[in-house]
Amino acid sequence: MDFWCELAWLPPGEVVQNVLIRVEGQRIADVVPGVGEPPAGAVRLAGLTLPGMANAHSHAFHRALRGATQAEKGSFWTWREQMYAVADALDPDGYLTLARAVYAEMALAGITCVGEFHYLHHGRGGTPYDDPNAMGHALVQAAREAGLRIALLDTCYLTGGVGTALTGTQLRYGDGDAERWAVRAEALSDAYARADDVEIGAAVHSVRAVPPEQMPVVAEFSHHHAVPLHAHVSEQRAENAACVEMYSATPVQVLHEHGVLGPRSTAVHATHLSDVDLALLGQSGTHVCMCPTTERDLADGVGPARAAHDAGSPITLGSDSHAVIDLFEEARAVELDERLATERRGHWTAAELLTAATSAGQASLGFPDAGTLLPGAWADLVSVRLDSVRTAGATRATAAEAVVFAATAADVHSVVSGGRRVVTDGRHILGDIGPMLAAAIDSV
Repeated sequence: MDFWCELAWLPPGEVVQNVLIRVEGQRIADVVPGVGEPPAGAVRLAGLTLPGMANAHSHAFHRALRGATQAEKGSFWTWREQMYAVADALDPDGYLTLARAVYAEMALAGITCVGEFHYLHHGRGGTPYDDPNAMGHALVQAAREAGLRIALLDTCYLTGGVGTALTGTQLRYGDGDAERWAVRAEALSDAYARADDVEIGAAVHSVRAVPPEQMPVVAEFSHHHAVPLHAHVSEQRAENAACVEMYSATPVQVLHEHGVLGPRSTAVHATHLSDVDLALLGQSGTHVCMCPTTERDLADGVGPARAAHDAGSPITLGSDSHAVIDLFEEARAVELDERLATERRGHWTAAELLTAATSAGQASLGFPDAGTLLPGAWADLVSVRLDSVRTAGATRATAAEAVVFAATAADVHSVVSGGRRVVTDGRHILGDIGPMLAAAIDSV
């Protein structure tokens, strides 16, 4: 299938006019700039066409909380109790229904790959399902039906806090120890060994939830399978204080000492970092995933994204708790939040932020051959209107800036994911996603 783009964002970050992109199967076969008119049979893509975006950090079931946690002041910790209540209500069928709608919402926003930080493993009380990976299979099925690739980051979660046991809903998250986690994760990995649209990665939930002596088992799984390894890092000052009190080290230092950092690894949030932390992350090539809409929603703070990038950490983006699902909002928030924190403009260019949303994010999820419009790459094409009330007035010279700093997910009108058209004229192949979301959330 051929696609003719009015404007396309091509390497090394240039907006080019009249670009013909030929797709064969799941891959881009050719990219030809300067094709004045669409050839016969080619699909015309108006506006600016980008590579598919990667949501590098997602908790799909958190979508059920949108709006419900805003009625009182609360804190991160009161929000967490409401999150536990949602988690306690889900089973594999319910999770499939909810996640499918959430992933379809992502597709409508131009996301073609999701990194699902998955720790809701077992039934109530921690009793495994007949298939211990039933919840993970539900997430993979949901992503496929919504038209996304998925990096299922199977998460080791063993303690309820630094030095405390799992209780209540947390029992659903735990496997007992990292060795038993690895047995279950190996079975999940084997189930998708031949799948090119699924990556079974690993995650250390946090220093709160995984004792340091258990971390090397999770790291070894990542090394053995050459798959992504993610971890929540320094999201809350209280987390840092508890870690230092217990281990005489920051969370980053603990992860470093136990083999968790490296070029396949991602530190999620990384909000409260020391200079030593920044150096350890950067020198190891560890990605840093910024989730600004969640970090501001939970009053976590503003992370040092520019300093992390300059130290050597590629920056990626995630919608995390799904306060909104809009990677344009996540991208510009990285710049705008730093403006507020520093009282200076100009920390990030639009091209750098688009790279975070596309190729850097895709690579951090185990798809380094995605997120760019080049022959051989995954055929992910996301087209954004430049004539909406938000983007009207954009020119070729300002198109990238208009998309990053003004567009929203609502301006995405066409999405091709792995060669498959999943969004056409703003409509998803599954139909009207709003009612699907409402029904799924109501059932929870």
